[in-house]
Amino acid sequence: MSTLASLRHWARTSPHPAAAVARRTRGAALAFTLPAPRVLVRPYLWLFLGMRGTLFFLRRVLVAEPLFKAYCTRVGRGVTTGIHVPWVQGSGELVVGDHVRVSGKISISYAASFTSRPRLEIGDHSDIAHETRFVVGREIRLGRHVQVAGGVTFRDSGGHPTDPERRRLGSAPDPDDVKPVIVHDHAWIGTGALVMPGTEIGEGAIVSAHAVVSGKVAPYSIVAGNPARRIGMVGQAAPGAAAAPASAAAA
Repeated sequence: MSTLASLRHWARTSPHPAAAVARRTRGAALAFTLPAPRVLVRPYLWLFLGMRGTLFFLRRVLVAEPLFKAYCTRVGRGVTTGIHVPWVQGSGELVVGDHVRVSGKISISYAASFTSRPRLEIGDHSDIAHETRFVVGREIRLGRHVQVAGGVTFRDSGGHPTDPERRRLGSAPDPDDVKPVIVHDHAWIGTGALVMPGTEIGEGAIVSAHAVVSGKVAPYSIVAGNPARRIGMVGQAAPGAAAAPASAAAA
C-alpha cells in the first residue's frame, strides 16, 4: 500500500484524536455551501446561459456544421447540426437531403470490403439524434421525415464472418451477410434500437425503444422487443398481433 493510501486509511479508521479531527474537517468541507440569494444568482444564471448559448452557436455554425458538410458527397439546403463533429471512419458516400437535422454527435463507419463506395443516404427533413451510429458495408438508406432517437445503431453487416476460424484469421464477413438497410418515409425509430442487416422498415412504422429489428416491418405497424414483434398499428389497437414477429408483419 502506498504512503498516501496508508494515510487515507489511517485518517478514516484510526481512533487517534488527529484522525478524528481530520474526519470532522473533511465532513465540514463537504457540507460547506454558500448562500444563494435569488437577486444575485438569477442574473448569474442568465449570464452563464447567455455565454454558453453564444459559445454553442459559434461552435455549431463555425465548426460542426461546416465539417459535417465537408464529409458529404451531396448536401441539401438548410442542413443543421448540433455542436459535435461526426466521427467518421473509412471512406464512402454520404448523401444528405434538404433540411436534415443532426441533433447530436453521430458516428459513421464505412467498410471497403464489399464495395469501393459504401453509401449512407438521409432523406429530406429527417432528424438524427445524439449517439446514432451507422455501420455501412454497402448501403443504408433513410427516407424523408424519418425520426431517429438517441443511441440507435444501423448496420448492414455484422462486421465479422460467422465461422469462428475465419474470425480468428480476421477475415471479412461473407458478401451474402451484407444486406442493405432501408427505412421508408415518416418512420420513427425509438431510443437505443438496433437495426440489423437486411431490415426494411415500412412507411410510417414505429420501432419502440431498445428493439432489435431484422426482416421486414410493415407500414404503419408498431414493433417492440428482442427480436422485435408487432404489438400494434399506428392509429388503432391490434389485439392478438403481439405474437407476430416483425418479419411477418408485412404479411
